[in-house]
Amino acid sequence: MKFSDIQATISDDFKAVDALIMEQLNSDVPLIGEVGNYIVSSGGKRLRPLVCLLSANAFNYKGSDHITMGAIVEFLHTATLLHDDVVDQSVMRRGKATVNTVWGNPHSVLVGDFLISRSFQMMVSLGNIALMEILAEATNTISKGEVLQLINIHDPDTTEESYMKVIRYKTAKMFEAAAEAGAVMAGQGKEQVNAMGDYARHMGAAFQLADDILDYTGSAEEMGKNVGDDLAEGKPTMPLIYTINNGTAAQSATIRKAITKGGLDNLEEIIEMVKSSGAIEYTHEYALNEARLAADALSIVPESKYRDALEGLAKLAVERSS
Repeated sequence: MKFSDIQATISDDFKAVDALIMEQLNSDVPLIGEVGNYIVSSGGKRLRPLVCLLSANAFNYKGSDHITMGAIVEFLHTATLLHDDVVDQSVMRRGKATVNTVWGNPHSVLVGDFLISRSFQMMVSLGNIALMEILAEATNTISKGEVLQLINIHDPDTTEESYMKVIRYKTAKMFEAAAEAGAVMAGQGKEQVNAMGDYARHMGAAFQLADDILDYTGSAEEMGKNVGDDLAEGKPTMPLIYTINNGTAAQSATIRKAITKGGLDNLEEIIEMVKSSGAIEYTHEYALNEARLAADALSIVPESKYRDALEGLAKLAVERSS
């Protein structure tokens, strides 16, 4: 199943989310709309809204609140990207210059704040306390994940367990919230809501692990960001952690020094070390297992094209080049 096939299952809903996003970016402060439009129209796949829409449809939801929820999770995700790029001093995202590169750090932070506050307004408009609880927990957990990642930067002793906690908090949590929200809106019980959360948590982890692999096997054009960005920032990702623990003594020492120092002085050498150590294969198998766990969690969901699309999305999270 191709990504376009997955999108096609909820094409009308997807278009409605896009339209609502553009509508909600309207502001009497022109710069907000200018910057907001720049980031939301920069080629993102809208994966979190997609998960929300598929989840709601998988349980035969007939209302329209899932459209609003799709826009909310995209706004919240976009806000985290704007803030992340300032913290990481990133210059490229999705193949374009980052907002902080074009307009500066203050613009990036403040427009991110606007998107969060707009999300709050839209949450209130739904009048559903269960949805607000899901989103409140998600935003708090993501913030904790950001701090955990900050603690791990330049720490070559970061463990797999610690890194996976960052992934589940920082990357997977908004997927989880989107999937749970879809089931809640469709009036499902705790078992179904939890199953959708399990699906999205594992799918989100698979997505991030695949992203880690691409940092050492992809190209800037395919990925939409600079190859080696994580290494340059001193972030210990799964391929690096594996190589430190399972590579030769010389490989371990080189990568430990690179993480501690940051930068790209030995990028080509480190890429070869990661590849020769078996770290790519290990991380890929880890991602495949997360994708399998995601698919297994869907056993409680009624058979439909929407469940098939959710399963396909979990597979594509691993089998992608960007």
